[in-house]
Amino acid sequence: MTTGPALFANLERVLLGKREALRIVSAAALGGGHVLIEDEPGVGKTVLAKAVARSFAVESARVQGSVDLLPSDVTGVSVFDPSTTSWSFRPGPVFHHVLVIDEINRATPRSQAALLEAMAERQATVDGVTYPLPVPFFVIATQNPEGDVGTFALPAGQRDRFAVSVSLGLPDAATERRILRGEGGEASLRELTPIASADEWRLAQGALESIHVSDPVLDYALAVVAATRVHPDLAEGASPRAGQVLIRMARALAAIEGRSYALPDDVQRAAPYVLAHRLRWRAFERTRLA
Repeated sequence: MTTGPALFANLERVLLGKREALRIVSAAALGGGHVLIEDEPGVGKTVLAKAVARSFAVESARVQGSVDLLPSDVTGVSVFDPSTTSWSFRPGPVFHHVLVIDEINRATPRSQAALLEAMAERQATVDGVTYPLPVPFFVIATQNPEGDVGTFALPAGQRDRFAVSVSLGLPDAATERRILRGEGGEASLRELTPIASADEWRLAQGALESIHVSDPVLDYALAVVAATRVHPDLAEGASPRAGQVLIRMARALAAIEGRSYALPDDVQRAAPYVLAHRLRWRAFERTRLA
């Protein structure tokens, strides 16, 4: 199984000094989970999203989040043709293997909701007709920090559709020096070559089921998820879906390391990225009710 390691290597050529975040993003793509990148402007969120899209020989599309983005701009629209007196469907950007959504939280809640069915069920319903999406289907979205001017917070249901949430942060001094010298970034992005076709990507995702998860590793994942439900500072803990994603990510991380079995370390490594955006702290709840 070479798709995961090859994707990780590709991303490292573009975004410097962020090995752990890139490992998690690679594992999510290999595991069939969507990715949310939350951070300040200018740290490489969009470049990373583009790098994932260019790493596969598949159809990709980009949507820019904004207040005037309509649901039909994402899913597509039915158009009446006077010459045939019939309606025809024009697919939107969601009908691509990879959908890059830049600044998703600048879109209104109504437009954000247009993605819910696609991300959860790999299909889109327009004017009462349901259309299947390509396989694989992968969403990688960026968002600015919550509370920024002109942003709309993602509701819990929307955030839960993302397998992982990562933050890139600022580079260290040595890495930033390399960036200023022109390494990585857009120049490297233009030189990326695809590492897998759609069929190869799909087969790699399916092969994850062969990664062995022992009972102790499964029990450890269950204990981590259960701990979030009884933590005194949490108003809402992780759902069973979060536990499923945690195991899937552990398998994908094992595959990237070239192992046929998952370790507790894989669960521990994935847990912050799988769980953090799904939890709600009581301090936030008190603020909301005040």
